[in-house]
Amino acid sequence: MSDEPRSFAVEEVAAATAPPRARVEDAPTPPESPTETLARKKDYLEGFLSQRPEGTAPGEPGGALYEAVISALREIFDPEIPVNIYDLGLIYGVEITAEGAASVAMTLTTPHCPVAESMPGEVELRVSAVPGIREAEVNLVWHPPWDPAKMSDEARLELGML
Repeated sequence: MSDEPRSFAVEEVAAATAPPRARVEDAPTPPESPTETLARKKDYLEGFLSQRPEGTAPGEPGGALYEAVISALREIFDPEIPVNIYDLGLIYGVEITAEGAASVAMTLTTPHCPVAESMPGEVELRVSAVPGIREAEVNLVWHPPWDPAKMSDEARLELGML
């Protein structure tokens, strides 16, 4: 590298014009406002999520009686955890016969759970109170054992696990 000083040419300018600024008025107008787009998307999702398969029997998943039983199960909360037992993943299965007999397979978080004696009775009582259910039977099972992976996303969110 040489030790010779470098020289730069300097040009004096009296004034410079500023570049044009983007303005909202210059932007192309969308076909609908953001509020209208959001309303349309919500309406689409509500319609999509509320659709039920055609020909679903009342006691099958998606049927009115089955959904009423699930709704009743979602009203029962674990006394130690502020989440309902359905979203907590304690319900392993619900079967409803054409005659209206419901069978619920459920577990508890641990075999030594303090509500081991009362929870199955409460589930039986709530399910049998659903209009259209003639009788309810609750089967307490321990296999597969419950673990937090069985919880719904709503339950994980409620417990701060998401």
